[in-house]
Amino acid sequence: MSRIRVPRTGPGRPRTRPLAVLADRAYSSRAIRAHLRRRGIRAVIPQPSDQVGHRLRRGRLGGRPPGFDSEAYKQRNSVERCINRLKQWRGLATRTDKLAIAYQAALHLAGILIWTRR
Repeated sequence: MSRIRVPRTGPGRPRTRPLAVLADRAYSSRAIRAHLRRRGIRAVIPQPSDQVGHRLRRGRLGGRPPGFDSEAYKQRNSVERCINRLKQWRGLATRTDKLAIAYQAALHLAGILIWTRR
């Protein structure tokens, strides 16, 4: 999250805080939601059924369910398809590189080749 840079259309330094984070059910922990809330980032993360059950079982003490924007969540599909396309590269899918910089270089190379083929 700390390395995110979103360039501005006009002058000014890039934004380091996204408007929203789209994630799947695996990232629905209390700690992740609290971190995003502290930074003022909207979390679009569905709640797993077991967490819903635990919250409902506690009754009023379970608290209010977290907000969820289903239309924004549908945008995850294009991101997931891009990641799956990158994972067609065996080195990226298996993460066999020992150094993070080598993995990042392979990621950039795969992205460039995918972009040029379109």
